[in-house]
Amino acid sequence: MTVPSEHYEQVRFIGKFSILYPDVRIFAIPNGGHRGKVTAAKMKHEGVRRGVPDLYVPAWKLWIEMKRVKGGSVSSDQKDWHDYLRGVGDTVFVCRGSDEALSMVSEFLEGNYLEQNSISNERG
Repeated sequence: MTVPSEHYEQVRFIGKFSILYPDVRIFAIPNGGHRGKVTAAKMKHEGVRRGVPDLYVPAWKLWIEMKRVKGGSVSSDQKDWHDYLRGVGDTVFVCRGSDEALSMVSEFLEGNYLEQNSISNERG
């Protein structure tokens, strides 16, 4: 059985998030994907940084790093950003698939979320 891509999981999550929380703004950080050298250089000069999480919810100070349900790992650049963002008081999730991301958001909003759950996802 083929494991859905990170892209698929993120698109699925955004679709469901937008239905469940229509008044809450969420946006993607364009730091992934393959680009030509010129475009990559331009984006770097504009401020794109390797390792920044995939999604941000400003109202909740919540960053979401999406991963495939199986496979995919957190890079050292990502881990560095996660530590920094947590250090300034933001919350960072590492989610293995859209279902887990939705579940973690729900727990977060109910006050039942433990940051340790997401940190353990960083280890694979």
